[in-house]
Amino acid sequence: MLFVLGVGPIVIASAGVAVTPPPLQTPPPPHPAAIARTIASLQVEGAQRFEAQTVLSYTKLRVGQAFSNETLDQAIKDLYASDLFADVSISGAETGAIVLRVRENPIINRVLFEGNKRLKEDKIAKEVKLAPRQIFTRTAVRQDVARIVELYRRQGRFAAVIEPKMVSLDQNRVDLVFEISEGPKSQVRQINILGNTVFPDSKLREQMATKAVRLKTMLSSNTSYDQDRLAYDQQKLRQFYLTEGYADFKVISAVAELTPDKKDFIITYVVEEGKRYKFGDVTVDSDIRDFDNKRVAANLGITKGEWYNAKRVETAVDSLSAAAGALGYAFADVNPDFQRDKDTLTMGINFHIAEAKRTFVERVDINGNTQTQDKIIRREIRLAEGDAFSNFQVKRSQDRINSLGYFQDKFEIKQTEGSAPDRVVLTADLQEKSTGELSLSAGYSSLEKFIIQASITQRNFRGKGQELRASVSYSTYSKSVELGFTEPYLFNTNIALGGDIFRRDYRSYNTIGDSTTTTYKQVSTGFQIRAGLPLNEYWTASARYGLSYEEVSLDQATYYTNGVCDVALAGSYLCDAIGNRWTSSIGYSFIFDSLNNRLHPTKGSRLSISQDFAGVGGDTRYLRSTIVAAKYWGLGSGFVLNAQAEGGHIMGIGQDVRLTDRFFLGDPQLRGFDIRGVGPRVIRQYYDTSTVPATLTAASNNTSEALGGDTYYRGRLELELPLGAGMREMGLRPSIYADIGAVFGGVKTPTLADSCAAAIIAGVACTTSTRQYTNSSGALLYLDSSGNTTTTNTGTPYTYALSAYRESYAGNSPKPRVSIGIGVNWNSPFGPLRIDLAKALLKQSGDDTKLLTFNVGGQF
Repeated sequence: MLFVLGVGPIVIASAGVAVTPPPLQTPPPPHPAAIARTIASLQVEGAQRFEAQTVLSYTKLRVGQAFSNETLDQAIKDLYASDLFADVSISGAETGAIVLRVRENPIINRVLFEGNKRLKEDKIAKEVKLAPRQIFTRTAVRQDVARIVELYRRQGRFAAVIEPKMVSLDQNRVDLVFEISEGPKSQVRQINILGNTVFPDSKLREQMATKAVRLKTMLSSNTSYDQDRLAYDQQKLRQFYLTEGYADFKVISAVAELTPDKKDFIITYVVEEGKRYKFGDVTVDSDIRDFDNKRVAANLGITKGEWYNAKRVETAVDSLSAAAGALGYAFADVNPDFQRDKDTLTMGINFHIAEAKRTFVERVDINGNTQTQDKIIRREIRLAEGDAFSNFQVKRSQDRINSLGYFQDKFEIKQTEGSAPDRVVLTADLQEKSTGELSLSAGYSSLEKFIIQASITQRNFRGKGQELRASVSYSTYSKSVELGFTEPYLFNTNIALGGDIFRRDYRSYNTIGDSTTTTYKQVSTGFQIRAGLPLNEYWTASARYGLSYEEVSLDQATYYTNGVCDVALAGSYLCDAIGNRWTSSIGYSFIFDSLNNRLHPTKGSRLSISQDFAGVGGDTRYLRSTIVAAKYWGLGSGFVLNAQAEGGHIMGIGQDVRLTDRFFLGDPQLRGFDIRGVGPRVIRQYYDTSTVPATLTAASNNTSEALGGDTYYRGRLELELPLGAGMREMGLRPSIYADIGAVFGGVKTPTLADSCAAAIIAGVACTTSTRQYTNSSGALLYLDSSGNTTTTNTGTPYTYALSAYRESYAGNSPKPRVSIGIGVNWNSPFGPLRIDLAKALLKQSGDDTKLLTFNVGGQF
């Protein structure tokens, strides 16, 4: 074979064959992109809102500048990157007469949302960045879609689909419409826990805020998936194990898996419980010389050998900080040093209190009070500039300011470092609330039927802490007008002075079956002056003087015969009560009050011991003594336990205690019983005289009149139940309670009558007596020849038969009456509502019980 190598391609020839080499080829011309060219001219076409120079400013193209295809490609990319144009092209590269053709992005006319029901439009609009008069770009739309999706995911709706649509308008404008398919709320189908051996899954799930969907959790809002709640639940698990002694507990992983249909989540926790520890040696090492380390350590409530509990360690730290604060060290640093022994499984703790200087109050700053004068607030603060700091006094100041009721709840005095390490600045950041109330209200009571009230109250009159009030009320059984004024600091001294004037019209009633009938009327007109003086931080002494004129009367047309009270109609107890009298009395009280908030206390106690003596002039003589005590405990988690007890005794001086001065008991003091439904009473039973001997009619025909007693006692144990944040915002405060009490004794037993007793004993028919009708003035009525009533004694007496009756005395017993129940206070949109459902467990003969009581009022 012959191999020929030339400048051209290699040619292979076989022996005996002639081969002709190809001709030489000319190299191809260079590609146009590689030829350097010059821009001869630049022109912009298609721009509507933008000037040509503005469009060119986004590129690097300039007349007279060399360019290549790469240069033109970069210009197109730069124009797209500006987000101003929907389409860009370039022509004229062959001649250098460059033409930029652009199509501008449209302007947004409106941004609309369709299909959103669970999220209001204003909430979505806050997340969307695109707005009217902005330039529409697909990138911005995609970003807004992602924001809306994330918003729905935070609401637990992971199946939400957002589809943006563009509606073209004239002048290159568009309406941007986000079509929203919200989908169902993604809920937690199942919670799995792996690695736990000490506590069952059910116990651990109880600690979590997140709940799996079950029948009992249908109404809970915590069944939806929430990533933040997932992290919170991990912390709750750790807290639970740390309070049970498992100091090495860890959450290895927490995974939330979305089901393929995007409707539910399955959450899986992997935990490592570790070993259980007991407390070892617990010591206190203080660099503050005022501390008795051993005594303080003994009072921490932590005992060696008990199971380790991280909550008790936190409580001990707070206790040591408070103890240091009480000694004047505002910024004492308490650090627990844990000494873990994995061999003995004990946890020793040394609480180290770093050295600190005794702190003094540099100044007290008060902010936020626009109406209330500074001095009104400062007089409640138990520390002043230059005083040694005391954590106890700071807490007491907070309680006193909260009890004023002038500011928003949960007020706290902040402590910050002053100009030196031993100086502290106390800051009271206040938020005033309305202290004036002007209202007209109408309501309905299960007893008094329709109630109308009008009142005006200003508890912080002129910003000086003075209280001014006036009220008018009207109902079926009571009417009243009252005016009052209180100055808590007279002439800037620690003396309170106040007074009231009043007129009260009360109508007592008795019951006949389920109906009520008015018996006596009591009208009182008078005034009272009172003064108070604090004895120390918790004790206050007060004195008062009152003068009133009282009129007690019966309807003459109903209860009088021949101008005289008829005991057969009214009973001797009512006939003895009528009359007018003056009551002039003086009294005093000693009051102990450590409540953290007088309006809605959750901690503290209150005790009041009082006596009133009537006989400083006037017609009435008695000595009334009462004692009232209450204690509140905050049990945590919103539970508040309240125990109350009270009692009283009234003693006549040289005269019997009148009916209207006695103690009465029933609803609302003793729930489960009717108003004045407990204690001594006269029961009148009526005879059926058509039989021989006469027989008593059904109990539903009986009448019952409460007489009151000279001694009473009452107790209550009530637990306020916590509700979720939503229920609290609605103003709902439910509680369960037990009431106990009685009123009895000392009152002279009234004269009782039995109109058929003699006939029954003799075995003969009981005859009914007759009474002549009278008018409202008590004048006897007659019937003239035409049958009309007249007071002229010329006709036939207008008479009626008096039913035969028997009276008995019941209820005068110190034996306890007991009831249990559940109630709820609701600050409803139409006014305050209180409903009580109470069952009387123990009662005595004659007591009137009642299962349901409600009171409701409304503003208009």
